[in-house]
Amino acid sequence: MGALDGIRILSFNHFLSGPAAAQHLADMGADVIAIEPIGGAFQRNWAVANRFVDETSVNHMTTGRNKRSLALDLKAPAALDAVRRLIATADVVMENFRPGTMDKLGLGEAELRRINPRIIYAATTGYGADGPYAKRPGQDVLLQAMSGLAAHTGSLEGGPVAIGTVPIDHHAAALTAGGIVAALFERERTGVARKVEVNMLQAALDLQGESITAWMNGANRKGPRGEAGLANWFSPAPYGIYAVSDGHVMISMCKPADLAEPLNLPELAAFTEEDGFSKRGEIATLVQQGMARLTMAEALPLLEAAGVWHTPVEDYDALPQNPQVRHLGAFVKAETRGGSPMVMLAHPVRYDGETPPVRMTPPALGEHSREVLAEAGLGSDEIEALLAAGAVAQTDRMRG
Repeated sequence: MGALDGIRILSFNHFLSGPAAAQHLADMGADVIAIEPIGGAFQRNWAVANRFVDETSVNHMTTGRNKRSLALDLKAPAALDAVRRLIATADVVMENFRPGTMDKLGLGEAELRRINPRIIYAATTGYGADGPYAKRPGQDVLLQAMSGLAAHTGSLEGGPVAIGTVPIDHHAAALTAGGIVAALFERERTGVARKVEVNMLQAALDLQGESITAWMNGANRKGPRGEAGLANWFSPAPYGIYAVSDGHVMISMCKPADLAEPLNLPELAAFTEEDGFSKRGEIATLVQQGMARLTMAEALPLLEAAGVWHTPVEDYDALPQNPQVRHLGAFVKAETRGGSPMVMLAHPVRYDGETPPVRMTPPALGEHSREVLAEAGLGSDEIEALLAAGAVAQTDRMRG
């Protein structure tokens, strides 16, 4: 039994941030019903790297577990009426459409509260519900650019760099899930059902809280990015990534003098901690030279013996063999409907030492349509009529 056992959530989500937020809540035990169009939500029909396993999109693997799927045509009056009946049984409605879309569907906040005054309405948008950018597309990489994240990523010698993954989507998902849990707690205490709003622009800023706060308060800087391998513009040298002859090593917080002996660079002993800020480039250049003379096998024990915080820079392929990743059980394995193995990240929070299990693998399109509609109070004749009219679908297909 999960912490959110007994909570029903209707997820009108697509792409990544909304479905990921809903999955966090599903992992916690909520009954999450993914409301999908007849042709299927975007994330089941499209995949990063164009990777499908037995017709299951890796995006659907990323965000689809522990949910039920109801597929219907919201433009069909009978299907919309069925959804309204389902809303009456729900605790939360989630969506991440552009602002105004739910109103156009006849399912805006006012209508939801008319149907169910206790409903918590959660909306994730790109830029907020209103304002000059409200209607813009809110894709992760666009927010990286607008928020300064791309400008502050990479090296001072080069140009801005987009991060090689989608951190803003995932951070917005975590913020949305946390906001919904807080709203559920408040409703339990006071009876007040709140609207929860998360936008990706502020999620992108929140990801950079330390850096932005320092910058806005007049911190000294040479530029928006670190030079000579330094990881950022604001941390003291030698904080950064350094090449050895057969790889790269990340060195984090240490005094410049701590590296004098392991790198056989006695000149580093003359630098103070304050120099770590004021002479960042000079220190980093020396560390680059010292590290370049070493192999990985030579560098790691030298840094360890000196008490320098460090770790090799590794790719995803190393993760399954990482002893701490294995100890934490950070990956879970299951089978697709076709019997092929699939690998997913486990829920990242433990409760009394236990990780929530995968109760259901990502569902087929409309796999649970009949049972969900029955739970909403529709009779079997009504359900079959909706199916026959094409207003509702129940399939065993992973793609639309």
